[in-house]
Amino acid sequence: MTAAKMRGGIEAPSFSSDVERWQAVVGRDRRADGHFYYSVRTTGVYCRPSCAARGARRENVRFHRTALEAERAGFRPCKRCRPGEPALSEVRAEKVATACRLIAEAEEPPSLAALAEAAGMSRFHFHRVFKAATGVTPKAFAAAQRAERVRKELRDGTSVTDAIYGAGFNSSGRFYETYARLLGMKPKSFRAGGRGASIRFAVGQCSLGSILVAATEVGVAAIFFGDEPEALVRELEDRFPHAELLGGDKKFERLVAAVVGFVEAPALGLSLPLDVRGTAFQERVWRCLREIPPGTTASYGEIARRIGQPRAVRAVARACAANTIAVAIPCHRVVRNDGMPSGYRWGIARKEALLAREAA
Repeated sequence: MTAAKMRGGIEAPSFSSDVERWQAVVGRDRRADGHFYYSVRTTGVYCRPSCAARGARRENVRFHRTALEAERAGFRPCKRCRPGEPALSEVRAEKVATACRLIAEAEEPPSLAALAEAAGMSRFHFHRVFKAATGVTPKAFAAAQRAERVRKELRDGTSVTDAIYGAGFNSSGRFYETYARLLGMKPKSFRAGGRGASIRFAVGQCSLGSILVAATEVGVAAIFFGDEPEALVRELEDRFPHAELLGGDKKFERLVAAVVGFVEAPALGLSLPLDVRGTAFQERVWRCLREIPPGTTASYGEIARRIGQPRAVRAVARACAANTIAVAIPCHRVVRNDGMPSGYRWGIARKEALLAREAA
């Protein structure tokens, strides 16, 4: 793959040549904003590529890497697109990031009205911007934060009651209504490393080696690849050291067959209930990964921008590495900025094989 990246199955331009830059200016391509600026000799101003101002003639246009470079060349910023100021997308991303911090640091989830006021937006507009940036509503993000607090306190040995109120639940009744979705098992079982919980699993074989599928009563909790079946079972035991691990029955074996079938023929598709357990940030990343269509890829930077945290590229990479549900949460579809695959929990060769099959 060239310097241009795949986006939605179509190569996105890298804006590294004047031809691509001019095409972006003519098409007012917002993807080019931040990559370069252009100035117009006859007006003496410089603009973003997406500026809606009247089009200029090509012979009067120059390209600049930065706004400062354009100003040093004697051009003044356009009053319409304001290229010297942060882009609207960046401003919104920062406001969403601030809202996420407010939710994470609050003892009780802030109301939508309070979050919208802090962002300087109406409730409707803020709700729309937040969901577009993170993929979830403010309410769902707050719920994920509380779930992570419960998990952390239970892992630290806090009593179930203290963990419930410490996570911001106003009553234990509200928590117990949702504990199965939050933890995948009863709170005391989660606190004890899975003690008392039943997890079904089965190990199969596919062209990529051994594959283990495990599920709680909520959904699939793990899909591992490996070279040796015994190593996969030991990894599951380490993850849930006190859970009751049960061999899969015929119904469960059909689930494993569906996963293997998807690995061998991605066109079959795969839709499974998942028991996802991670931090609020990790769950946002994983939710975003599930929206990448088969046969396409996205860079770590693109994922960071989609969740409203464009500077969190390394954190996105760590979230991908922490994913324990292979293929169902397709972290194999995340690649480097140059389009090359890198870093995969179950080996780069398996990642390349999965991408090649989906591309075919």
